[in-house]
Amino acid sequence: MSPSPINPLNGFVGIEALHLPEKSRLGWHNGGENLPPVPVSQPTPPPLSQPMILGFDPGRQKCGLAVMGLDRLLCYQQVVAADAVIDEIAALRQRFPISTIVLGDQTASRNWKDTLSQLPNPPRIMLVDERYTTLEARDRYWQMYPPSGVAGLIPQSLRKISRPIDDIVAILLIERYLNRLTGE
Repeated sequence: MSPSPINPLNGFVGIEALHLPEKSRLGWHNGGENLPPVPVSQPTPPPLSQPMILGFDPGRQKCGLAVMGLDRLLCYQQVVAADAVIDEIAALRQRFPISTIVLGDQTASRNWKDTLSQLPNPPRIMLVDERYTTLEARDRYWQMYPPSGVAGLIPQSLRKISRPIDDIVAILLIERYLNRLTGE
């Protein structure tokens, strides 16, 4: 029996391997060792009438990206090398009807906002408070990828996350933006 495509804990689409150019995949972990690509969500075809939001957690070396509809259905998530992120955003804009880019307001955000505003036909760019998102992303990671077997007995605060979580931060940025719009 295959698992449900939507996680009942948080309503996110199940995680599958997404085929991206190797240039855009990162395997940073354990002091820079290269690991196999991180599993990411399989894109869900959005209704064409629904605008999509791209969450962007900016960084100097790596960036988190996520695409979500107004219905909060997650369509894409990935950690991308900073030097490949503009190409990846351009590809995502071809694939999804992205109307807004939600950008974290801390690390290098002003430079990234300037760069994004120079894209052809730039979408609206909104800055969102990024404070404490890394801590929240750790918790969300364990909701999305619960440990199995004996690892589940280790307290969450002692578990080590085996991959970058910038993509999960990007998801949280979209959720913060949507919560601000709806007054939640």
